[in-house]
Amino acid sequence: MADESSIFIGASRKPDDSYQGPEELLLKYGNRHGLVTGATGTGKTVSLQVLAEGFSNAGVPVFAADIKGDLSGIAAMGEAKDFLVARAEQVKLDPYEFQEFPVIFWDLFGEKGHPIRATVSEMGPLLLSRLMNLTDAQEGVMNIAFKIADEEGLLLLDMKDLQSLLANIAGRADEISSRYGNVTKPSVGAIQRTLLVLEQQGGNFFFGEPALNIADLMRTTRDGRGAVSILAAEKLMMNPRLYATFLLWLMSELFEQLPEIGDPDKPKLVFFFDEAHLLFTDAPKALVDRVEQVVRLIRSKGVGVYFVTQNPLDVPETVLAQLGNRVQHALRAYTPREQKAVRTAADTFRANPDFDCAEAITKLGTGEALISTLEEKGVPSIVQRTLVRPPASRLGPITDAERSKIIAESPVTGQYDKTVDRESAFETLQKRAADKAQAEQQAQEAEPADSGRTRWTIPGFGDDAAPTTRTTGRAAPRPRASNRQTVAEAAIKSVVRSVGSSVGRALVRGILGSLKKGF
Repeated sequence: MADESSIFIGASRKPDDSYQGPEELLLKYGNRHGLVTGATGTGKTVSLQVLAEGFSNAGVPVFAADIKGDLSGIAAMGEAKDFLVARAEQVKLDPYEFQEFPVIFWDLFGEKGHPIRATVSEMGPLLLSRLMNLTDAQEGVMNIAFKIADEEGLLLLDMKDLQSLLANIAGRADEISSRYGNVTKPSVGAIQRTLLVLEQQGGNFFFGEPALNIADLMRTTRDGRGAVSILAAEKLMMNPRLYATFLLWLMSELFEQLPEIGDPDKPKLVFFFDEAHLLFTDAPKALVDRVEQVVRLIRSKGVGVYFVTQNPLDVPETVLAQLGNRVQHALRAYTPREQKAVRTAADTFRANPDFDCAEAITKLGTGEALISTLEEKGVPSIVQRTLVRPPASRLGPITDAERSKIIAESPVTGQYDKTVDRESAFETLQKRAADKAQAEQQAQEAEPADSGRTRWTIPGFGDDAAPTTRTTGRAAPRPRASNRQTVAEAAIKSVVRSVGSSVGRALVRGILGSLKKGF
């Protein structure tokens, strides 16, 4: 039976189906990550619930997504049903005690739990581009937008901040393109349209403040149990890309914020990623590399990541290789892909000479699993055919009234419930635009009323000696002497020359006429 250094998962059986011994997960290897797989209806959610209960009782906080609402039952006291009591006897769970666990409900939409938010800046251009399914060119524009926000001190907190920044960039496209590369209005427009779709799908609920404080996911109770944070994901699953991006952001934040602690006696936090295939479906290589990096390095931060999915092929091999604790429920093998999945799952276990692993996977009953965990020195145990223990908490969802009561009594009540909209990029850019418009208006009002009419002056006449402006009446500065003629001077000289020539010709004709008369 498990002690304080391990979690009791179930009991393994001999080939004749008799009791063989307990199957446990050592807490000191709980941060070596894990995988729970199996077809629909084979017991994955119950296995997740049993593991979450074990970690909580050991003082380890847990974060898990509740896809169908079934996991919410962990917040309520279990009930002695016949099939649960019978299973407890089969695995020699004596006494079989019922518990309710300290739960904090979260919901991106704020409907079935406390709102959970992140700022646009925290999400970053890579995850945002993934969330919005942008092209390479559009992702480049997104990176430029974040660069300009950093340079100009613009806070990107919510969606309207990003939308206003992109509009500003479109108006300065020529200037920005010369500095960072081509930025076109069509690319910006495409991003704006995608942001509008994301907003309609609920993105405006997720982006904003107050942002989630990671410490609130790592709470423990006065009696030393770890809090179980449950993310209500029934509605969120209608936008699976938002769900996957959010959970990847959460893992990244844990990786960046938590200090290095090596291998602790037990994890600081355990993270269950249900429907894990959504994270990797159509994901670009850069994103898969990011997941692999986080999974590989977050272990030393004391965080264990457990992927829950139907098919082991849903997880890339580079990530699969990092998962040391495995619970494999039944798989169907009707199609070639399913047969390949069975062989892949069987090959990842340390073989047991008592049975054929691939054959056993297709014959497991509900609540049965092939289990292999890390033993002393981190060596995988021989895979065992195991009956999973019954949960101590309620099997199935809680009622809406029970959920509301738990939310009202939560330790974070009032901390995230109201949105905070402080001054950020949206307000800053609006103020800049208003200041610019005001400056232009003042400049127009300061111009002379007859500024559109050209004034001509003749040297030596009228106000040329001391020209004045119509608005002030003050003498204007005398222009500096120049060798160049103005248009007016050239015209006047031409007239004078013409007049002089005419007068000269008249005098010559008069003189010549007088001379002629004298001869």
